[in-house]
Amino acid sequence: MGKKKRKMPGLNTSSTADISFMLLIFFLVTTSMDTDQGLSRTLPKPPEEEDLNKEIKVKERNCLRIRMNKDNEIMVGDLFTITPRYDRDGTLKIDPEDAKLFMAATEQFIANKENSPKLPELIVKNVKLLGQMPVTKNHVISVQTDRGTSYGIYFQVQDILVHAYNNLRDELGKEKFGYKYEFLTKEQQSAIREVYPQKISEAEPKQYGKPI
Repeated sequence: MGKKKRKMPGLNTSSTADISFMLLIFFLVTTSMDTDQGLSRTLPKPPEEEDLNKEIKVKERNCLRIRMNKDNEIMVGDLFTITPRYDRDGTLKIDPEDAKLFMAATEQFIANKENSPKLPELIVKNVKLLGQMPVTKNHVISVQTDRGTSYGIYFQVQDILVHAYNNLRDELGKEKFGYKYEFLTKEQQSAIREVYPQKISEAEPKQYGKPI
């Protein structure tokens, strides 16, 4: 008599779906994902009805215009133009010396410590905890980009502007309270912000035909 052929046992695949689902959850939990870059901005309150038809004018001396074109050239007011360069890693960056110059010009504009007629108007304001303080209340930094401007350069410019405010706040915090801004109480920080309010205006991107 011939030998009976043995049947190969089949694989039990009833739990395959469950295992796949568990592996998917595992990878979702353990995998790090890139997060979008963002900027913290406080939007102004909606205008009152009676103000809707009023023309808003900013004196030229009170506005620092920062413009970036499609070639990523940065014009800081009518003071100077910065041309970013590619570093060894192929990343487009603002040169550190240009960044220092940019930051210094921004700090000078915000504070106007010498009360220059070409910089924002100073008013004397009674600030809680600080007393009578000179403040450039109506200053504004207007940032205008081109549709072709690099996101990397845009964020570098924003970083420089925010650092300028932080430097001035740290300086005043140490002068008046003995500590940098971040180590002050909420009430002290509020007083510092009254002297140096962050005013950065974002204009809609434009298409520049030629470099600025």
